[in-house]
Amino acid sequence: MRDLYSFDGDVLLVASDRISIYDVVLPTAIPDKGALLTQLSVWWFQHLKDVTANHLISGTDVPSQFGARAMRCLPLRMIPVECIARGYLAGLGLREYEKTGTVSGVALPAGLLAGSRLPEPIFTPTTKSATGHDEFITFDDVVRNIGETTAQRLRSRTLELYTTAAEHAANNGIIIADTKFEFGWDATGRLTLGDEAITSDSSRFWLAESWRPGQPPHALDKQFVRDWAVGTGWDREPPGPAIASPIVAETRRRYIEAYERITGAAWPSS
Repeated sequence: MRDLYSFDGDVLLVASDRISIYDVVLPTAIPDKGALLTQLSVWWFQHLKDVTANHLISGTDVPSQFGARAMRCLPLRMIPVECIARGYLAGLGLREYEKTGTVSGVALPAGLLAGSRLPEPIFTPTTKSATGHDEFITFDDVVRNIGETTAQRLRSRTLELYTTAAEHAANNGIIIADTKFEFGWDATGRLTLGDEAITSDSSRFWLAESWRPGQPPHALDKQFVRDWAVGTGWDREPPGPAIASPIVAETRRRYIEAYERITGAAWPSS
C-alpha cells in the first residue's frame, strides 16, 4: 500500500508497512515491508531501464522522515489498465482457466494444473478499479478502450519486462509466476512504467526448488498471508484478522529472502 504526495513538482510514492489481502487492509503491519517493496522497485527500475522508460527519479533524494520507504518519481497520466503477465497458472488466472479454459480470452491447453508453466507468457489485463475488485478483460477490450496502437505497445512492453525479469529471477532461484505493471504518459507523451515494479506485493514469487505442478509452492510473497488468513476461517470480508506474531515474522523473512535473492544484496536489518 502506498501514499502519494506532491513534492517540488514531482510525485513522492511512500510505501507503508500495511498489508492488504482480498481488498481488505489487515490491522497488523509487517515491519520493513514498505522499505523492502520500495527498494526492490528501485532495483528493478534501474535493472529494466533499457527495456522501457520508467518514472523513477531517485530513491534517495526524498524527505528524511520517509527514509527507504519513498521514491521520487515523474508525474504520469496513468492508463486505466492493469497489465498482468503470467508465466504460470495461479490465483485468479487459475480460477478463470478452470471455468472457461482461457484467461483474459487467451486459450490455454487442456489439463493444466495449479502452478503449471504456460507454453509461453501471456498478457492478461484487468480493469483498474479504485474501489472493488479488478475484473479480467480481453486484449480486444483494451483495444476498444484505449486504441490498438497503445494496446499493442502495452502488451509488448509487459511481456518484454516480464521475460527479462523472470530470466534474472530464475538465475537466482525464484520463479516469477505472474506480475503486474502499470503504465502512464509522461509530460512529453512517452509511454512510461509507473507505480511499483515486480515486488512481493505485485507478483507471485515461488522458490524454484519447491515448484511442482499441482502442489502448493513455497511463496515469497503475500500469498503466505492470504493462506494463513483463510485458514483462520475468515470470510474475506472486513474487518480482517490481526496477524499472529509468528506469521508477521515469517512474512518479513520471506520478503527479505525475495529481495536478497533478486538483488544479490543483504537487507541491512536482516
